[in-house]
Amino acid sequence: MWRFVRRLKFIFTFWRFIPFLIDYFRSGEVPGAKKIVGVVLLLAYVVFPFDLIPDYLLVFGVLDDVMVVTFVLERIVKMAPASLKEKYKLLEK
Repeated sequence: MWRFVRRLKFIFTFWRFIPFLIDYFRSGEVPGAKKIVGVVLLLAYVVFPFDLIPDYLLVFGVLDDVMVVTFVLERIVKMAPASLKEKYKLLEK
């Protein structure tokens, strides 16, 4: 249940992650392999949009897309160096 609440919070604060993602991919602290993993995960979902719930079911169909993107972004945050997490106040509690 708490994981779901954290993901909802993550979704509503997504705007904070745009500068973080730019710094993440420009940073010299992040190894190239981690950058590639992030890009591959995002591109894989765009190219192969596996839907658990079809999109024509309006709210529920979009919800699974949001959850998958949120999951990928959480993985990117976990792979980020502590300095970037601290800069953007993304340290886990």
